[in-house]
Amino acid sequence: MKKSIILIFVSFLIFSCKNDSSKTSENGESTVIRGEFILIENAGVIKGKDFIYGVVLNDMAKELNSKIQPLQREEYDMVPVVVKGMIKQNPGEGWPEIVEIVEIVGVSEPTSELPTKIQSTDDAEQPPAPPTDE
Repeated sequence: MKKSIILIFVSFLIFSCKNDSSKTSENGESTVIRGEFILIENAGVIKGKDFIYGVVLNDMAKELNSKIQPLQREEYDMVPVVVKGMIKQNPGEGWPEIVEIVEIVGVSEPTSELPTKIQSTDDAEQPPAPPTDE
């Protein structure tokens, strides 16, 4: 009886700890990644519904950046992309996981509206105060 309980427990433990192959690609296989991409100076990011990956700045990342630039409505606009890449643990600073892009599958136009911008005004640019009756 004890052996069967231990066997059930061990099998449950093994199946619950199984890695999700659609997310982890440490074994050298590429994974399809759908998200929004942006590259600013020396940092690239792909953001999806439940993940954010830093991007290795290789030739493919630079090529992807050149494809999304005409679709950006402003400098910091993220563009939806589908890429194949290898997800790795980040050995340095930044995001815990990074993706090395190996193939660009597709790029599409952003569908959401731009966020509302709020600008602050300097005191010199504010209209004069209304006159008082004192």
